[in-house]
Amino acid sequence: MSETADSGAKVRRIVQYGGRVQGVGFRYTACRVAGRFDVTGYVKNMPDGGVEVVAEGPREEVDGFLKGLQREMGRHIRDVKQQEGFPTGEWSDFRVEYY
Repeated sequence: MSETADSGAKVRRIVQYGGRVQGVGFRYTACRVAGRFDVTGYVKNMPDGGVEVVAEGPREEVDGFLKGLQREMGRHIRDVKQQEGFPTGEWSDFRVEYY
């Protein structure tokens, strides 16, 4: 399989952002940026003061979304932990969820 064909494979990324990421419009911005990409999933504030993003979609779309979010909110982000999982297809859109 060529790299180009594989770049459209669906992926799931789970990303925990730390820093001053609550109270700065992070969730609103994540939803706005997600609207520019073919991604589904959620963003939510975490009890520890961080923010969690779970995004699913074609690899290029998820990568573009996360880069766009980093570009817009990077000044607030101090720590990023990212892992990849298997896409589940459980969301039909990208939204704010609450813990």
